[in-house]
Amino acid sequence: MSGKFSGHKIRVMRKELGMSIKDLAEASNLSTGLISQIERDLVSPSVNAMLRIVDALHTTMGEFFEDIPPRKKPLIFRCGSHKMIDYAEVQRRIRILTPENEHFQLIEMRFDPTEDPKSLIPKSHDGEEFGFILAGSLEVVVNEVSYHVSAGDSISFEASWPHVYINNADEPCLSIWLYTPPVY
Repeated sequence: MSGKFSGHKIRVMRKELGMSIKDLAEASNLSTGLISQIERDLVSPSVNAMLRIVDALHTTMGEFFEDIPPRKKPLIFRCGSHKMIDYAEVQRRIRILTPENEHFQLIEMRFDPTEDPKSLIPKSHDGEEFGFILAGSLEVVVNEVSYHVSAGDSISFEASWPHVYINNADEPCLSIWLYTPPVY
């Protein structure tokens, strides 16, 4: 399958560099067990784990994917062609900025002022989330801990942790979010 992650390629590169699993684990600040499972394709690493491995092996992410065919030309999504999703019950509007992709999803989220924060139910899912606030401010509650982010701030967390977004301000919050893997 083209574009499939290959843990075996990590093993090959590690051995070419004369590194043991323990060496790679120490250099990447990951456990030897996790490195072993990744190399045997028993688990898929998180983006954070992959970045640590890439850094420890002095390489790029693309090295660990099998035969990704090059695109013939760039993809352009014109204004007005993006998929829109309205969640009126949580005062949220989503615009999906990327094509369907099995690896990640970039979206623009507009959070209108939250009418009833106590009615919001924390959600969780596989993967990771990274958010950047373009305008306004937002309260992001992760694992029952509240984090306030404003324009220019960013936040990143494991999506498996229960989380909810609350806009306590009187104005909308506009933000960009990266999900891996895609959620919408």
